[in-house]
Amino acid sequence: MSFWADGVVRRARDLSDGAQELFWPTRCLGCDLPGELLCEDCRATLPWIAQRWACPVCGAPYGWITCTECDRAWETRCCVAALTFQGAAARMATALKDAHELRLAPVIASAIEVALDEASSWDATDGLPRFSVGRMDAISFVPATPEAYRRRGFDHMELVSRELSRATGLPLADVLVRARGRDQRVLGRQERASNLEGSICAVEDVSGMRILLADDVVTTGATMREAARALLDRGAESVTACALARVW
Repeated sequence: MSFWADGVVRRARDLSDGAQELFWPTRCLGCDLPGELLCEDCRATLPWIAQRWACPVCGAPYGWITCTECDRAWETRCCVAALTFQGAAARMATALKDAHELRLAPVIASAIEVALDEASSWDATDGLPRFSVGRMDAISFVPATPEAYRRRGFDHMELVSRELSRATGLPLADVLVRARGRDQRVLGRQERASNLEGSICAVEDVSGMRILLADDVVTTGATMREAARALLDRGAESVTACALARVW
């Protein structure tokens, strides 16, 4: 494509974006005011999880000494969640995958990166920092179900993980696939575990790799744990989990 053709394409895209803003202006996910995806006031009030006090196993807030959300027996070596699942944080997760607001992918990746940076100051149960980029070999992600992928036309966590890969310099390991299953959002704790059993598998050998596994929301941890099992079954040395939000 020539230089001039490139210019026409860019100009057409700019005009398209301008038209979209004219008819469908960007609104804040927190307060619904027009202007930004997340305005300054709502950014200042995001429900960040203090990693110092979070459960080192499942990432639940205030679970450092005694956690009410897990049995401390997860397959992941630790889990780092950036925000509690409420308000703007919850809408960030749902707007990306259900409202196709793809501009949120780098925003969510940045929030996870901030949490990982904070978590690097605190130990996991193995005595090592909960996150250290130098101790990671690749980033993987919990895949969408085939039904969700067909419905949306994209895998939201692939988009987030690609942004996280660029930010950290870690390569992306797109190695997990997911079988059909019922929507986890309508299931209880025990039903979630049963629904996911054997539903995720790794299609490539990851022997000896230390993997950072990303998802958008951790509720009971069943999905994250099943994905971690799949990686460990294919030889991963360890799996460190991270997510945008934690339900508790």
